Parts: sequence; C-alpha cells; structure tokens
Amino acid sequence: MCGRYAASARPDELIEAFDVAEDHTGEPARSILKNPQSPAAGEPDWNMAPSKQAPVVLTRRPRADGRDDEGAEPEPARQLRLLTWGLVPAWSKDVKMGLRMVNARAESVLGKGAFAKAALSRRCIVPAEGWYEWQVSPTAVDAKGKPRKQPFFIHRADGAPVAFAGLYEFWRDREVPEGEPDAWLTTFTIITTAADPGMDRIHDRQPLVLEPDQWEHWLDPDEKDPGYVQGVLDFARPGRFEAYPIGRAVGATRNNGPHLLDPAPVEELEGVVDPMTGEVIGS
Repeated sequence: MCGRYAASARPDELIEAFDVAEDHTGEPARSILKNPQSPAAGEPDWNMAPSKQAPVVLTRRPRADGRDDEGAEPEPARQLRLLTWGLVPAWSKDVKMGLRMVNARAESVLGKGAFAKAALSRRCIVPAEGWYEWQVSPTAVDAKGKPRKQPFFIHRADGAPVAFAGLYEFWRDREVPEGEPDAWLTTFTIITTAADPGMDRIHDRQPLVLEPDQWEHWLDPDEKDPGYVQGVLDFARPGRFEAYPIGRAVGATRNNGPHLLDPAPVEELEGVVDPMTGEVIGS
C-alpha cells in the first residue's frame, strides 16, 4: 500500500516539472479535516497523509459554455489542483468511504465499482518526492514482543520527481446548496501494484509510478479504451528506485519537515533487511 508520502515541491516547481498549463491551487476547495491542515494545503509537506489536500495533476476540458465562436469545444488543459486524498465515489452517501479508498489495486481497478468509471475518464498524476513504507523485521521484536517495524524512504534513483498513477472523483453533498464552495468534494486515490524485486524486501506493494512519456496519454480524458488502461496498470520497470531506512518520527503525522528524510544512524537499526542485498543489519 501507499499510506504516506513526501510532497515537498511547491506549485511553481510542479508546474514546470509536469508541464502544467493552468494552476488552480489558489482556488477554494472543500476540505474534510476538522482542523486546519498543517502545513497548509499547497505548501511543501514531507508527511502527506490520507484526508489531507494534496497537489494533483489532471487534464480537463473547460465547461461547455466555453465554446469558441464556431461552437467548437475548447481543448483539454493540463491543470494542477488540490484534491483530498481518499477517493469518495459519486454514489457514496457520505465522505467516510474515502478513508477506505486511499489506494486502488492495479489488478482490480477496472472491475471494481468504486474505481472503474474513474479509470476510464478521470485519471490523474500525484506528484511526490518519494514515499514511505514500513518493513517488518524478520528477527527483531519491539517492547511488546511484536515484530519491529522500520520506516524506509523510497525514491527514484535518478532524482527525478515521482509520478504516482491516480484516479479522481467528484462527490456532490446534497445538503449544501448548489453554487456554494463546499457543495462539491474532489478526491483521489493512488494506484498500487506488486513491489519491484528488492523493494519487496520492504513491502509487497508499491505505488504505480509512471514515466514522463506516459503522462500525456494517461491524463487524456478522451482516452477511454479499457485495453489501454489495463496496459498501464500492468506496467513495471524494476530498477528505478532506491530505498534507505529513516528515523521513526515519520510515524506520527504531526511531525513534518525535510529532516524526516534523513537516513537513520546505523546504530539505531535492529533486524533491518537491506533491500538491495538482503543482508540483515543490526541483528
């Protein structure tokens, strides 16, 4: 699964990196959080967690009333928006379902009611610096006698931005009058797939990460061929990622900042499996 990641880039950096034409991150967007998001939505966040608003890249056509003088529909535009992490299907009675829809398994996306329609017409990219995963130790236990869990940070070996494949959805709150800012909630989910060799020593799942030459087609709202979508869902290219153990502070969502990416001192490691070599460190 992917339940936490680092979204450390600012909107202007994402606009350049993902060739975005329209920046909508300054527009009001409904949040489901009870307290103000910290860091504020759109600001660098090294501990992005479900229910937060996160920068997402998508391509959409302007509204129908934006036709030109000849009546032609305007071209779709690549946009950067703030969406809530945890997909709420359009048919859901409330927003609580989003807490169970943080991830979508690539193997079942096209056959699952909550994701199937979005997979054909509402695909997106979730930018990240990398993601966190917790490795269950095969040798060490914690104070409660349970297997010790070591957090890792996983990122692209070439230092390029990570582009998670995602889906997004619109949910209409029938209790809020049309035209009010909170009448609509826009949410997203991150697609996961089987972990690459080596990375599977940390966890058996990982986000589906797209390459730049896949972005345009994946974002195209007019591309609704299930065969194409399935081909991307099956995509794998092992060897793109590196991982290293980090401190345990990332486990608390209140903790934030670039220090979360600092490598953990070797002396703090206990029963940790090196994902590259399979060697147990600190046993």
